[in-house]
Amino acid sequence: MKKIIALSALLALSALGMACGDGAANANANTNKAVANAMNTAANAMANAANQAATAANSAATAANAAANSMANAANAAKPATAPAANAAAANSNANANHK
Repeated sequence: MKKIIALSALLALSALGMACGDGAANANANTNKAVANAMNTAANAMANAANQAATAANSAATAANAAANSMANAANAAKPATAPAANAAAANSNANANHK
């Protein structure tokens, strides 16, 4: 008889735990989902900010490259056009001086 009473009490406590536990378990699960969603939202916001910073850095690098290319082009354009001709004339004059 003691076993039946003990098992009945255990069954009653189990039923009470199931009845009360579902709400608590669901509340905990919902809280965990809300926390996970909040963390995902924060992570996504940080990833977006990092992407925007990387895009800005790439834009700055592109602008720096364009400026460097413009300066190099300007430096090349500023070289005297007659320098190769003068060098060629000097080379020819040396060759002619040694000609017999």
